[in-house]
Formats: sequence, structure tokens, C-alpha cells
Amino acid sequence: MSQPRRQSRTLDSHAPLAAGGRLHVVTFGCQMNKYDSELVESRFRARGWSTTSDPAEADLLLFNTCSVREHAEERVWSWLGELKRARESRPELVVGVMGCMAQRVEEQVFRRAGHVDLVVGTRAFQRLPDLVDEIRERRASGGADRRLIALEMDGRPDLPRNGAPWTGGREGYLAVMRGCDLSCSFCIVPTVRGRVLSRPMAEVAAEARWMVDQGAKVVTLLGQTVNSYGEDLPARAAGEPAGRGRQGRPGLADLLYALQEIDGLERIRMITLHPAYVTEALARAIAECDKVERFLPLPAQSGSDEVLRAMKRGYTTDLYRRRADLLREHVADIELGSDWIVGFPGESERDFEASERFLAEQGFVVNYVFQYDPRPTTRAAELPDDVPSEVKRERNNRLLRAGERAALQRMQAQLGRTLCVLAESESDRRPGHLKGRSQHGLPVSFPGDPAQIGTVVEVVAEDASPYGLAARPVEAPAPTR
Repeated sequence: MSQPRRQSRTLDSHAPLAAGGRLHVVTFGCQMNKYDSELVESRFRARGWSTTSDPAEADLLLFNTCSVREHAEERVWSWLGELKRARESRPELVVGVMGCMAQRVEEQVFRRAGHVDLVVGTRAFQRLPDLVDEIRERRASGGADRRLIALEMDGRPDLPRNGAPWTGGREGYLAVMRGCDLSCSFCIVPTVRGRVLSRPMAEVAAEARWMVDQGAKVVTLLGQTVNSYGEDLPARAAGEPAGRGRQGRPGLADLLYALQEIDGLERIRMITLHPAYVTEALARAIAECDKVERFLPLPAQSGSDEVLRAMKRGYTTDLYRRRADLLREHVADIELGSDWIVGFPGESERDFEASERFLAEQGFVVNYVFQYDPRPTTRAAELPDDVPSEVKRERNNRLLRAGERAALQRMQAQLGRTLCVLAESESDRRPGHLKGRSQHGLPVSFPGDPAQIGTVVEVVAEDASPYGLAARPVEAPAPTR
């Protein structure tokens, strides 16, 4: 989970109002939120606004929020509390809260933070420039009601961005769909992000091409269950080639084949998949498209069938194995990552040990472990939160250690192999070294020149840790021992 962009929180210094306005967005939560923040910034730029990295210089401060865990919301409340003094000293400042938390708590934002002007939900933020204009007009006319709220869920925020400047650098995030139609008992996403809404494939491909034309080398496809992409799209019309999705609809496999054809695109990544939507067509597409990374985040959440049933995940460990085996049948060297929840209501020591065994069995190279956190309005919130906090912490640490052991084994399996690594940045710890990711999504550090950033470099893996590989360029001689 990405961290909010951190700047100086000295927000009460006065700055004169800029013509056109200056925008600063603080982003919490996932990559989808980062993408949404980019969309918002792009919309404001199209209206003559500029962005600033200093919140003290902003005429408009937006907080793009997350509701997946309580801690994420608490941080937003903290930021809003510290902003109260700045809002009092700068009455022209416009403050808005957008995203998942805004969708969930609605008018509560105004009650707890009376200096907030604007609350905008997950599918209404395309209206933000108009809403800000309306707030400013109401202020100028002396109107009493100067706060606005927009929470409608029928909008399409993913409007084409062709013609706008690309500011995302070498890696672009690209939402291919919105929402989720599943009903996992612990998850608040369907409530705050709505039902699945897939974008037309031509629109997604056009946005990816726009990113690449302006310098992006990597495109990461985003969706709450990204491999359910296309389930809600209409079937192909008569005379059109049939899609590879269910009932002839275009699916994620079709999208991967389309993106494979974009010149200049080096890597395609995906976040996050669900076992229920793993298909042979998807596995075949990954095998046949060499730009697609051989790493998939495919969360298991638990290794206990009883817990999975209570979570309403829609699969058993046996079904998960069969879907993972299907992927490995077509892509023998694929690497998988998993999210885990420990301390779910009713989780026994036996259930937890099943998770430890399943993690080791599947050999996940990446493992994100979370302690269960009840979220309002979810079905799991109605269950007794009966696993003590100290037990949750202990299981969290144990599963992290199990994840490190599994990751080290997967990393060590790469030793001596030649890897194609996309160089992404200079190392901040080792002068003269670059950092990048192999085609299997594994972090790799190797000696290199900054001019190589953005290119694919062949290296030989020489050392491993649970968190990555150290390598040497193929042309460099092996060290004598």
C-alpha cells in the first residue's frame, strides 16, 4: 500500500491567490488512488490550474482518501485537524476530501471538520473543477451555503486524457475498471466504489499508447479484481472476432494482446487478481505476450477453508491450487504474491497454521500480512472480533517470517540465471548501482550507468535476500572467489 505524498505540514503561511489557481493533492492508500489523483490534476490543468508540491502555496487542497483500514482514515482526520488554523488564516483556501472515505462518511466530514468545503465520492471527482468554481462563486456573492457534496455513483471518471501532458514518468498506472461485484465479508470496497464498470478496450489501449508516446515504459493495469475485466461489457457484435472472455465478451486476455502491440512499451503489470477469475485464456495470454511480467498478485487471504468460507471469498484452498496450477501449466516460471489477513473472527490456531502451510506450499515470493480490522457496514463487522490483539500481532509476525523464508527460496532459485531487468532508478544505497525489476517482477540491484534507466539490461543473479537480488551485467566478468 502506497504512502501519502509527504510534504511540510506548515500550512498556515499566507500565499497570494494565483491566477487560475494552484492545486496540491495529498494521496492516501492504493495505486488506484494515485491514478485518480493524476486524473484530478489533469482535469484542473485543462482548466488553467497549476500544481504545486508545497501545500502552503496551494489555493486548493484535496485529500484523496482510503477506507480499507481504520488507520488510513485516522490519518486523514489528523491532517484535517492540523489544517484548521491554516484555513482560518487563509479564508480564500478551498479544502476538499475525495475518494473512499468521503464516499463512506459523507456529511460526517463537515461535522468533524467544519473548515472543509467539499466532499466528493469515488465516481464524482470528474466534476471537481466545476464544483470548486461553484464554491468560489458562492463565496464571491456572499452566499451562506458555501459547502458542496457530490456522492453519486453513476458517473464515469475515466475520461480520455489524450492531448494532456503526461506527468507520470516511466511508469504509468491505468485503471481498466472500477468497483467490485464480489461480496467478501471483510471488504468495504464494493460499498465505497460500487459495482464493476469496465472501460471499453479501445479506450484503455488508447490511454496506454498516450502514456508510452510521452515516455512511459511500464503500464500497470489496475482494478479491484483486474482479471474480472470485461465481465460487464457487451458481447462482440456479429462479424467481429469473438473475445476470449466469458460468452464472447472481451476480457483481460484480449486487453493484454492489444497492449502487447504498442511500440515502446516494455512491461505490463497487473494489480490485483482474484482466483475466481483465473482462466486458461488469461494464462495463455501471459505466456504468449512477452511484455507481461511473470508475476501476479493473487491473494489467498487464508489457508483455512473454514476461514475462507467466513470471509466469503468464493473459493477453497483446493480451487486456489487448481487455478495456480493452471497458471504454472502455461507459464512454468510464473511467480505469485499473496495478501493475508490474520486474526479474522473465529480464526483458531489450527486455522492460522493452515495459512503458514499454504504459504510455504505455494511458495509466494511476495506476502503482505494484515491484522484483521473491522470495517463499518461489512458483514464481518457483525461477527465478534474475538481474536485478542496480542494474538493478532504474534500471528502477523509469524506469517511475515514464513513469508521471508518462502521469498528467500524463490530468490535463491534465480541465482546463476540470466535475467532481463528493466532498469528503473539509481540505487539510493549503493553508488554506481541501478535498481530494476526482472521479467518475474523481482527487485534487482546491479552496477550500471544512469543512461541505462528505462532500458532492459541482461544481468546474472549472484546474491539473494528475501527482498531482492544482487546481480552483475552479463558482459561483466564473474568475481573470482
